[in-house]
Amino acid sequence: MRPIPGWMTMTDLVILEFLNDHNLELSPKPLYRNLNRHGHDIGYSTVRGRLPELAEKGLLAKDSDGYYQLTDLGGDYLAGEIDADELEDA
Repeated sequence: MRPIPGWMTMTDLVILEFLNDHNLELSPKPLYRNLNRHGHDIGYSTVRGRLPELAEKGLLAKDSDGYYQLTDLGGDYLAGEIDADELEDA
């Protein structure tokens, strides 16, 4: 398991990996539905609440239509190219 920053939750990791693995950009409701469809028991309010935090930390980007996608920083973190300590101050 990759090290995670102190602020990050396991749900955050699931969200990041899901968007990365499926090469998607989604708004909160479709992301919630697809996560659950794929066996992740995560509530809608949790998904909706974590997306802005991940965007604030630079791991996701939100477009003007409310869709979130993985950033290069997010991809680099998932690939193990960014250390969790580097994300602590992000």
